[in-house]
Amino acid sequence: MPKIDDLFAEFDVPDLTAGVDEVGRGPLCGDVVTAAVILDPENPIVGLNDSKKLTEKRREALFIEIKDKALSYCVARASVAEIDELNILQASLLAMHRAVAGLAVQPEFVLVDGNKVPNWPYRAQAVVKGDSRVPAIAAASILAKVTRDREMAEFESVYPGYGIAGHKGYPTKVHLAALQKLGVTPIHRRSYAPVRAILEAEE
Repeated sequence: MPKIDDLFAEFDVPDLTAGVDEVGRGPLCGDVVTAAVILDPENPIVGLNDSKKLTEKRREALFIEIKDKALSYCVARASVAEIDELNILQASLLAMHRAVAGLAVQPEFVLVDGNKVPNWPYRAQAVVKGDSRVPAIAAASILAKVTRDREMAEFESVYPGYGIAGHKGYPTKVHLAALQKLGVTPIHRRSYAPVRAILEAEE
């Protein structure tokens, strides 16, 4: 993975740079979860990468190491209600804002995965595919994904029959079939088309 300085030298990126990423824009249920991480240059973490490219076992190990070694980190979210009210893009940006604001050490610069930066007072830059290019963003993606995946696994016992622990809320055939059979739960995003269609059919 290239160093931040190699990719963003033109931005004069300081050591206190936070990486920010989100997980959960595509699922039909659950919160969208974000994380912000400031890594410690004196305490490097080997093997950081886009969380989707890592095995679950490796993500879990790095999750612990990141929380142990990072200068600062914060995991935040936007709720299902906020997603339905604002739309998923704006809810994701809100959750990112909360993650950075929640850092015990406030950053001098923020690198955000994707192509949009929240409306905030920080110097920042969006980075397309940043979770596979910037270590701090990769670390944020791991914290966010492990956190959300664990929550989805816990929902399995609360809402049995939907297969949530397996598909993590994404619109798989199993999930869509369960929605048709069992109906919409309180954790489903009512603004998403497959969920909205079922609710409208019940009216």
